[in-house]
Amino acid sequence: MPVEFISASFVNASNELHPQPGAPIDPVFLRRYARTLDEYGFDYTLLPYGSSGYDPFVVAGALSQATERIRPIIALRPNTVYPTVAAKALATLDQLSGGRATVHIISGGDQHEQAREGDRLPKAERYARSEEFVEVLRKVWQHDEPFDHAGTYYQFEDFRAEYRPVHGTIPVSVGGSSPDAYRFGGRLGDIFGLWGEPLADTREQIDAVHEQARLAGRSDRPRIWVTFRPIIAPTEELAWEKAERTLGALRDPDQRFARSWRFGAGRPENVGSQRLLDIAARGDLHDRALWTPVASATNARGASTALVGTPETVAAAILDYVDLGAELISIRGYDNFDDAVDYGRYLLPLVREELAHREATGRRGEVVAQPEIPPRAERAS
Repeated sequence: MPVEFISASFVNASNELHPQPGAPIDPVFLRRYARTLDEYGFDYTLLPYGSSGYDPFVVAGALSQATERIRPIIALRPNTVYPTVAAKALATLDQLSGGRATVHIISGGDQHEQAREGDRLPKAERYARSEEFVEVLRKVWQHDEPFDHAGTYYQFEDFRAEYRPVHGTIPVSVGGSSPDAYRFGGRLGDIFGLWGEPLADTREQIDAVHEQARLAGRSDRPRIWVTFRPIIAPTEELAWEKAERTLGALRDPDQRFARSWRFGAGRPENVGSQRLLDIAARGDLHDRALWTPVASATNARGASTALVGTPETVAAAILDYVDLGAELISIRGYDNFDDAVDYGRYLLPLVREELAHREATGRRGEVVAQPEIPPRAERAS
């Protein structure tokens, strides 16, 4: 299967470099952004979830009607919705979008954030609940006749959904960096999401997921998804100047206060963030282009490691992860809309051209330079 690209969707022009506190949903911006992802060849777009944020199902429904090919990924916390309700909502979105829905299960990595919506289960139980949740989703999508379920976290009788996914099921994505996450994703995930770590660390994580798939008796493996925050420019010097400006903005206490999110004080609870901070403590630059000070500046809140350089350098770095076994590459920037345009124009084509070359010849080629990135002020609106 070819390598596919994931972005994230945004409902207004606020971003990490230019925050707009309290900005409402802007339907015009949302449609424009989604159509840009369509136009520039992204395959998926993530609709994230936060206790204080927008409802990803509603936004995904709107996005699906404004686009032709981009596949919305619904980030879903099992504590927020009963699995039979989620199964129907996902199947409805799938039918509305012509079979494009995907779901990303978030078991929860921060007890305080989980408690904001009444979830007080300990971490191990959150993963156990997620496993049962996914099992129920698939039963709903696969059963023609009404059925009962008597599990640890969910119990119901005589349930049947009239509407089913277009292709019979919906891909289920799982993420995390703990043994519980590897076990859950290895057993039940169609996709497993990782944050951008050095190549050796990523290799270890992929091996751990694959081993859990083997132990679960699977004949296949989850597809691996790796996430980065690329910072690209026409030359290496300009790319690093841009990276330093980005880091300065992230460290600016006034800007940080203006953002709608906050960096937590102290060491984060979730293993993924802890790993990124430990990697950042080992050094700023890893492998070809992986840059970690942006993770430190944000206390590794979410996917927060960058790839820095020219489009050729960053494309080559992405291909290093493809060579490890990554089949989905998630990239989003700090200046959301313009970065998505840059990636679509100058980065995605380089990766795809090299992969096409390999498929046609059986040999690796060189990442060939594209036309120079013009200053944004010179671009047409």
